[in-house]
Amino acid sequence: MAQVRVFQVRMAAVTMCRIRQILKSLILVLACASVFGESAWAQFETRAKQTLGNNEFAIAAGDFNGDGKEDIVTGGNEIFVLLGNGDGTFQKPTGYLVPGDSIAVADFNRDGKPDLVVTNLATNSVSVLLGNGDGTFQSPLISTITDYPTFLAVGDFNNDGKLDLVVVDSPYISVLLGNGDGTFQQPIDNNSFVGGHQLAVGDFNNDHKLDVVVVGYFGANSDMGVLLGNGDGTLKPSITSPLAFLPESVAAGRLSHSGNLDVAVGSYFTGAVTVFLGKGDGSFQSGTTYAAPVGGPIIFADFNGDGNLDMLLGAGPPAGVDEFLGKGDGTFSPPQFYGSGRGGYPVPARFTRSTAPGLALLDTILGLTTLVNTGTLNFSPSAPITFPVQLINTVSRSQTLTLTNTGTTAISISSLTWDGSFRVVSTCGNAIAAGDSCNLTVTFEPKTAGVLQGTITLHASESLQPQVVLLSGLSTAMQLSPSELNFGDQKVGTTSVPQQVTVTNFSGSAIALKEIGIGAIGQKTGFKDFHETNTCGTQIAAGSSCTISVIFAPISRGGLGATVFVDVVGGANPAPVVLFGTGT
Repeated sequence: MAQVRVFQVRMAAVTMCRIRQILKSLILVLACASVFGESAWAQFETRAKQTLGNNEFAIAAGDFNGDGKEDIVTGGNEIFVLLGNGDGTFQKPTGYLVPGDSIAVADFNRDGKPDLVVTNLATNSVSVLLGNGDGTFQSPLISTITDYPTFLAVGDFNNDGKLDLVVVDSPYISVLLGNGDGTFQQPIDNNSFVGGHQLAVGDFNNDHKLDVVVVGYFGANSDMGVLLGNGDGTLKPSITSPLAFLPESVAAGRLSHSGNLDVAVGSYFTGAVTVFLGKGDGSFQSGTTYAAPVGGPIIFADFNGDGNLDMLLGAGPPAGVDEFLGKGDGTFSPPQFYGSGRGGYPVPARFTRSTAPGLALLDTILGLTTLVNTGTLNFSPSAPITFPVQLINTVSRSQTLTLTNTGTTAISISSLTWDGSFRVVSTCGNAIAAGDSCNLTVTFEPKTAGVLQGTITLHASESLQPQVVLLSGLSTAMQLSPSELNFGDQKVGTTSVPQQVTVTNFSGSAIALKEIGIGAIGQKTGFKDFHETNTCGTQIAAGSSCTISVIFAPISRGGLGATVFVDVVGGANPAPVVLFGTGT
């Protein structure tokens, strides 16, 4: 029996991601599916951010210039290629004026150099850009397909040694057999699954022929379908099962040691992911659902080097990734969240020759963020560290960053530095013993108003590159005092004695005011029970103050709460004052 050939490019696993509105307000949310099986650890920290053109929504990784450092390619309005520097940062992107609604990396002409393949909605086509092996690519070779292509994956569907494509071009799932030179034969269309959204490939019935699992929705129906391959490029009719949720993403991998291929399906609205263990005949067991604060694309990889596939979800809000460590039996530990400051679609990428694979996250508007796997040095909480609004020329409450050596040998620290409007006190000394921990106590000490950022940079022996923790804080030049007002009991229909809030401008220039008002707080709000008047006018001069007078006039019984707030023009707002009272 011929051996199934599933696409892999050197050290890179292909992923593709995008969110875009297509055709009569139909939302197609494309996500990621990959297997990256080399040993790794499981701790990430944000390393770098890079701006790209807007509307970049597809991402993949590969070593495009053969230097052993993984590079990144993004697709959208155009293709951007970013060559890696080997430390989690990249050179200036090179653009190719080829739309790339979905993107993957593979060697289509069998010359040992990674090529690119993209879909193009506007022309109902796929384009292959053959790689030159030096980080540049040739002009596209275009092959037409039947309908609008929204997602693609790569595999050898007829076992001839030439890579083929499978494309979601609803109402079809289409296979394009490769000619071995970057072009493809006419699409073989299969219309047995309606509303295809995203797919993954693998041998789900263990017959050594490549199959397809697809998720999608049409009307009120949400479904998962398995299209078993015949080994000649054609697919059998879909074995379709209903889903209890709107699917956003699907990924395939061997999550247990049964030898069968399993799948995970992400939920569009809930942020949950459901794992379906394969029976080895193209069908699956009942799903097990895992809740996560982050909803989005799914990738599989062994992030902690224990030989079991782990599961990672990216996007948000909140911005970052959720990592579920696999137990090797098809189940997962509760998620660990790693904030990145940006949402995005993740792809595993080995940024250096000697360290574990990290992550690249693509945000459709903000660009590319890289997260470096920090190895045996564990950071808790994971970076970045964010401070709430703080008055200028004052010191915030401290936050503690704990560093733990999860390895078997001591980690030496050669330097620890920080910058920006922050101060760090360390208990780490010059080394962290195996299994030991130390703390970095961080405070925010702003001198100017606005959104302020900084970094902690740690040079340690366990990594060839510095560990970088991002710091951010919001600073204001205006203060409201006191921080809360308690009006106690007040009979419904009566009015309390006024209480005063002082608003002070601590900066050296006037601050213009946008609005002063009463806002809601919590589930049981009473913002209609509190009222304010003020003497502030439209601006507060440098070093000056004004007064807000607040009364409590309850219209309902029970405990009531609200806030009094000040919105400023072109700057950070001060922390609001919390108001309490009980209507009797």
